[in-house]
Amino acid sequence: AFSLALATQALAAQYYVALDSSTKQCQVVAQKPDGTSMKMVGSGAYKSEADAEKAIQSLTECNS
Repeated sequence: AFSLALATQALAAQYYVALDSSTKQCQVVAQKPDGTSMKMVGSGAYKSEADAEKAIQSLTECNS
């Protein structure tokens, strides 16, 4: 369901890599993380979901 929600975003959407504070796992989100329950990692906003997914593979915070 989460992937479906991302797929329906507008074409000009920005994507972020967010680290969940409780699970310590990264995921791609369409809204800028709030900094408390979800922390933004990476270089900020990505132009596509694919770019954000690719970034997860290289981010230390997401692969520890």
